[in-house]
Amino acid sequence: MPMEAQEFAGSHLRYLTVHPDGYDPNRKYPMVIMLHGFGANMEDLAGLSPVIDPRGYVYAFPNGPESLELAPGYVGYSWTHPERRRDPEEDAKSREKLLGFFGEVMEAYGVEPGNAVLGGFSQGGRMAYLCGLSKPDLFAGVVALGAAVFDTEHLLGLLPTERTQPVFVGHGEFDPQISVEQARMMRGFLEAEGYKTEYHEYAMGHEISRQLVGDLSTWLRGVLPPVEQT
Repeated sequence: MPMEAQEFAGSHLRYLTVHPDGYDPNRKYPMVIMLHGFGANMEDLAGLSPVIDPRGYVYAFPNGPESLELAPGYVGYSWTHPERRRDPEEDAKSREKLLGFFGEVMEAYGVEPGNAVLGGFSQGGRMAYLCGLSKPDLFAGVVALGAAVFDTEHLLGLLPTERTQPVFVGHGEFDPQISVEQARMMRGFLEAEGYKTEYHEYAMGHEISRQLVGDLSTWLRGVLPPVEQT
C-alpha cells in the first residue's frame, strides 16, 4: 500500500496524518510531527514525508489555530494572532492547544511517549522549540527549520533541568525573513544551555531544500530509528 493521507477534525486542532508504505495498524510506528509556517496549512509540509522516509514513520501535520485570508478565496493559518506573532501570551495559547493535540494524535496511533520527534518550519519551528524542548518525555528530538525564538528568556523558563534532547537546526544563508544570524544565535543559546545541536546552513533563502531533507533524514534515523520492515 503506498503512502496515504487522512484528515481529522481533532478535539484541539485539525490535522493530517500520512501513513507509510505498507502501513500495518497493528504495528507500533514512531511518529514525526511537523508544524507549518505562517500563512501555510497542514498540507504544506506533508510532501516531505516520502522524502524523509516513506516506510518507517507515521507523520502528523496540524493546522495552526488562527485562520487568515491571504487572498480572495485563499485561507492560511498561523500559530498566533497575525498581529501579535511574537507575543509570548499568544505562544502560550497555541502551546496549550498543541500539547492537547500531541496527546490526542499519539494516543490514536499508539505512540509511546518518547517515540516521536517534533519539528517545524519558520513560525512552526519556533513552536517546535517552545513545545518540544519543554517536553523531553514526549519527544526524542526537536527540529527547527528556518526558525528562531526571539524571546529566549521566555524559552529558558520552559526548559527542563536535564537537557539531553538532540536538536536539528537547518537554515538558509540568504533567508530574508529570519536571518542566518538569528539561527546562529539560537545555536549558541542551545549549546550554552547544554543541548547537543546538529547545525546546518544551506545556500538558499527561506525554504526547505532537498539537501536539507537528506541531512534531516540521516539525523532522524539516528535519533528515532524507523520501524523495521518485515
